[in-house]
Order: sequence, then C-alpha cells, then structure tokens
Amino acid sequence: MPVVVVANPKGGVGKSTLSTNVAGYFASQGHAVMLGDADRQQSSALWLKLRPPQARSINTWAVSADLIARPPRDTTHVVLDTPAGLHGWRFKDVLKLADKILVPLQPSIFDIYATRAFLDELAESRHADKLKVGIVGMRVDARTIAADKLHEFVDSLGLPVLGYLRDTQNYIHLAARGLTLFDVAPSRVEKDLLQWQGIREWLDT
Repeated sequence: MPVVVVANPKGGVGKSTLSTNVAGYFASQGHAVMLGDADRQQSSALWLKLRPPQARSINTWAVSADLIARPPRDTTHVVLDTPAGLHGWRFKDVLKLADKILVPLQPSIFDIYATRAFLDELAESRHADKLKVGIVGMRVDARTIAADKLHEFVDSLGLPVLGYLRDTQNYIHLAARGLTLFDVAPSRVEKDLLQWQGIREWLDT
C-alpha cells in the first residue's frame, strides 16, 4: 500500500491542492484511496466534505495532532497532507509511514530557502534510503525571473522535478466543489493534465 506524503515546511505553497489532486488521480484509477490531513487548517478535510456523492470515493484517514491512525487493510493508496513547519517527532512519524514524498515548491526566494533546509533534513534522516522524493513546481509562470531562479535551484538538487503546474483558476473552481482535474472531462482541463504527466508516471512506479 503506497503512502504518498505531501510536505513542505513553508505555508501556502499548494500542499492541499497537490494532495487532493493526487488522491483524485488515484481514485480515477479505481484504487481504494484515503486522504489524511495533518494540517490544523484542515483544508483537505474540508475539501472531502465538499466532495459530491456521485464522485469517485475518497475516504478520510484519521489524523489528529497527536496520532496518525493506520489505514484499514482494504485501503490500497494513501495520501497525507501535512502542516507547515513539520518537524520533530511528528516529522519522524510521517517519514516512518511514507513511501514517497512530494514537495510542492513555488518560485519565491523564501520558499526556495525554506525548502532547501527541509530537503537537507530529509536527506539526513535515517529513513532517507527507503524514500522516493519528487519536486513539483507550483503556480509557475515560465516567463518570469522567479521561474528562472526556481529552475536554477531545482537543477542543483539532484532530485527529480516531476512537473511545473501553472497558476490557473481551474484548481480553485474545482476545489470549491470537492473535485479534481481527474473528475471532469479531460477536454476541460487539457493543458493542466499535460502538466501532470510526469507526476502521474512517478506515482505509478
């Protein structure tokens, strides 16, 4: 049972957007999916409550400030949305559960420096050898200097950059209805689905 953790110590980088869409992708493939939300803001948990009954099922994973319950045996895929400032014992507990870690990153110098420290801590953890780590650029406009700086940074990491997701209202409008890119007709979100190709391939390996 793969457990995908979406993590970055910086707030507002798009962790919940990435988490919900990863869960939506797994559900679109017919998997029994659980989505957990360890963030105090509970954005992913709220999104689950908005999800319409006719959409593919995604179940809630019991996560609290002090405990991450193990998912039931009939679950095949798990996604965990984590809080900003993840560190200490909670960070170690998450690493014990994780098979893959997705790191969303925005083209901001503040995000870049915060993420660098997080990735260094991740590499030094005793669970580093078993983890697959992938970077996803969030809200990236390729025409900006900030995007150039982001490219320079990720090129230095030695980690796979799975994709760069554009800043589009599609994510906002779909989230407001408890939906993802993978719940609507592909023709409506064709540009965005193309940007997910590398992420999907990485999730499926």
